[in-house]
Amino acid sequence: MLHSLTVSNYILIGSLDISFPEGLVIISGETGAGKSILLGALSLVLGAKADAGMVGPHGENCVVEAEFGLDDEIRSLLEQADLPAEGDCLLLRRTVAKSGRSRSFANDEPVSVNVLQELATRLVDIHSQHQTLRLGDERFRREALDLWAGCIPLREECARAWAQLGESRRELSRLEERLTHAREEQEYNNARWERLNRARLVPGELEDLENEQKQLAHAEEIKELLYGAQAVLEELHLKDASKLLTKGSAFIPSLESLGARLESARLELEDIASEVESLNSRTEASPERLEAVEERLSLLYGLLQKHGVGSLEELMDERDRLESLVLDATTLVSEVEQARKTVRENNQLHESLCVKLHEAREKAAPGFAAAVQEQLRFLELDRAVFQIGLEPCAAGADGSDNVRFLFSAEGRTPSDVSKTASGGELSRIMLSLKAVMARFKRLPTLVFDEIDTGVSGSAADKMGSLVCTMGTQMQVFAITHLPQVAAKGNAHYLVSKEDGVTSVRSLDAEGRVQELARMLSGAIITPAAIANAQALLQS
Repeated sequence: MLHSLTVSNYILIGSLDISFPEGLVIISGETGAGKSILLGALSLVLGAKADAGMVGPHGENCVVEAEFGLDDEIRSLLEQADLPAEGDCLLLRRTVAKSGRSRSFANDEPVSVNVLQELATRLVDIHSQHQTLRLGDERFRREALDLWAGCIPLREECARAWAQLGESRRELSRLEERLTHAREEQEYNNARWERLNRARLVPGELEDLENEQKQLAHAEEIKELLYGAQAVLEELHLKDASKLLTKGSAFIPSLESLGARLESARLELEDIASEVESLNSRTEASPERLEAVEERLSLLYGLLQKHGVGSLEELMDERDRLESLVLDATTLVSEVEQARKTVRENNQLHESLCVKLHEAREKAAPGFAAAVQEQLRFLELDRAVFQIGLEPCAAGADGSDNVRFLFSAEGRTPSDVSKTASGGELSRIMLSLKAVMARFKRLPTLVFDEIDTGVSGSAADKMGSLVCTMGTQMQVFAITHLPQVAAKGNAHYLVSKEDGVTSVRSLDAEGRVQELARMLSGAIITPAAIANAQALLQS
């Protein structure tokens, strides 16, 4: 329930801090006093659109705070939004600057307007005199019937199935698009891949072939160089020099070490000469091998150029990429088939839930219509006929039914309520629907904003009784101009305007008598109006 409302610098409200009790709370006031402004302030803190025009003349911004009771459902929502959920109260606050920018808070933590609106749907249901237009809203009609039928969980399951079906359809479309593209490119990619695959690329091969090509192309020149080097090495006679130094060491001891060093050099040079000889023997001019190497190099160079890469490793990466594309087309065929199977399964699940929903609605519709019709006749529409019509529509998140409200005030064959009901009848139909829905919808606070428009006399008294009955089940606010309704409240607040400033005050017993008398007789309060007001309160 709404415990209190604090308003600062909101349009014509300078400052307001008011607490509310349980039960039926009446709000009245003369036309233009600002009842709609008060409701606007409450709507603002519940997430309504903010604009700079809401900021009054007494500051740079306006502030609206509302304190609500905190139950398990609201506490769960706060926890899901990672917001403080301790204690037994929820404090919502909204500020609006002159720039039009607004900020929202829940228990002093900043929140988005979306979070505020989500909380609001669990806290307050505001029904204005214009909300009778919702009778033409398909979603409202469906919600009303589903609450009575007890199939909200089934509808939520249907919505989840619809979402899954949509996701699987999008995935199938994505895969089919990939498959179409892959098939268009498959022949081209396959030809490129096969040519690379036939090339049997080997890491490091290009460098080896380039070296071999140089050797084969200059084989004769290489052999001449090796022969020359071999001849020079043979003419050094290092062995004889080593022997001479060894003999001389008998006379000069240092020659012994020189001889040893020369011997070591001789052995190293002999080893070099041996390798030169081996290389010389292996170096042969082979036009056939040279032709094969150059042909291989030409192939590799051509592939590098064709695929726009600079190394054999990059070429091998391109080969692997093309292979994956070729295989992808084959793999995608099975993936597409599996995706189609998933779509079929999800569609079957959704269709079965739509059927269950339709059966539940069809079964519940007569009882729901009878309950609403009973309320309408209580509200002195004695010959009223109210029926529920179900029409097939394109399947979606809410099933495959359009719900129609059919009405006749004169006991005739009913037709669409939005075309046959007058303003007063629409008000009574909406109140009847709210009264029936309130039995099933967990909603701590209901706000009726002049729902009694177009109704008077005993019918107004009956509307007051019905609203009063709802007030025994939950907190109900009734903004009204009818004394028959106002007299039934547990508490009564008067909205007034003086010097352009709107204020709200709680009425005591005498104040209620005076306000009811004003509502009965107008500006001039007569003794008869006073007596009538007292009688209304006593009854």
